[in-house]
Amino acid sequence: MSDSPAPLADPHLVFDAAEGRRDLVILGSTGSIGTQAIDLVLRNPDRFRVTALSAAGGRVALLAEQARQLKVRTVAVAAPDAVPALREALREQYGAGEPLPEILSGPDAATQLAGSDCHTVLNGITGSIGLAPTLAALEAGRTLALANKESLIVGGPLVKALAKPGQIIPVDSEHAALFQALAAGTRADVRKLVVTASGGPFRGRTKSELANVTREQALAHPTWAMGPVITINSATLVNKGLEVIEAHLLYDIPFDRIEVVVHPQSYVHSMVEFTDGSTLAQATPPDMRGPIAIGLGWPERVPDAAPAFDWSKASTWEFFPLDNDAFPSVGLARHVGTLGGTAPAVFNAANEECVDAFLAGQLPFNGIMDTVTAVVSEHGTPPTGTSLTVADVLEAETWARARARELSAKATAEARA
Repeated sequence: MSDSPAPLADPHLVFDAAEGRRDLVILGSTGSIGTQAIDLVLRNPDRFRVTALSAAGGRVALLAEQARQLKVRTVAVAAPDAVPALREALREQYGAGEPLPEILSGPDAATQLAGSDCHTVLNGITGSIGLAPTLAALEAGRTLALANKESLIVGGPLVKALAKPGQIIPVDSEHAALFQALAAGTRADVRKLVVTASGGPFRGRTKSELANVTREQALAHPTWAMGPVITINSATLVNKGLEVIEAHLLYDIPFDRIEVVVHPQSYVHSMVEFTDGSTLAQATPPDMRGPIAIGLGWPERVPDAAPAFDWSKASTWEFFPLDNDAFPSVGLARHVGTLGGTAPAVFNAANEECVDAFLAGQLPFNGIMDTVTAVVSEHGTPPTGTSLTVADVLEAETWARARARELSAKATAEARA
């Protein structure tokens, strides 16, 4: 391991550590990660100051409220047609004669903010549209608190080419856990990464028992409150497959040394097994404010960022092996991660389209992974020996989305025939 490339995320290295209050840009501020980050900031005004916010544009009232609470300089929305409603919402929030923040709009607005003047960019955008902001933040020399795993997965070589040692701090609960546990040893000491999975709402069911599950059942996650796409990804365990690829890219650990184990309580967020037989687990009650605080504050910890365990109460922690037959997504993710190139982008894009089709009632639950597998198979082995470009990623994603929609529509037509 000593001769392998430096990992993207290394707790022993801190990129551009700053004393005093850190200026932040929060991308995806009205989503789950963004709202919890803002709660953390508002409780720690001596540590953090938010200079800009971005959101898709579907919740302009909340975005305007956040802008007023945080006194930001700039707000951005991806949807230009949301600007009039946003401007009106801002006028309602701000007093008469009080200047409104600058408004940016369009698909490149978040990318523009990611490169603006600040210490840390929190990328809480969902989906591969977060790639361009991730690259912009890295190129501008900002510390990147990364919750948008898709940007790393679809653009791994692009991200690795730009990121400086210690510049990325992971915000996913699993990768924040690995990040903290890895601080206990050197890279040469690491034998295995163990990524935990709650198992989602269908833990213990066979593949045949999953055939007729409903949208409502799949959205009823037993542990975490998340957006619909991530919740469905947790039900199929696609989310865990993406996290395996992410762990490989962040920590430069081979796929055969990254294991997934099912842990229904979601108390242990992940573990690192060291060469001496010791295993270090990072554990907290399920609450994303803890990982967010690591992303925003490392190497310092933010006191009372999230609840701690009450050790005076009895509790049981369980661990089970992953059922790869019922949940083939993790194995497929390892396959595309090993292929590299545009294969992870195809996997991710096809899955996003299939999740949309499932939520719309156009594809059965098992059809999500069946269709994604078919699209990945048709894509084949990506070319090797050439440098990946953003255009390559976008082209592969466009093809994968179109093909996934075609196969989903065909499956729907056949089911109704």
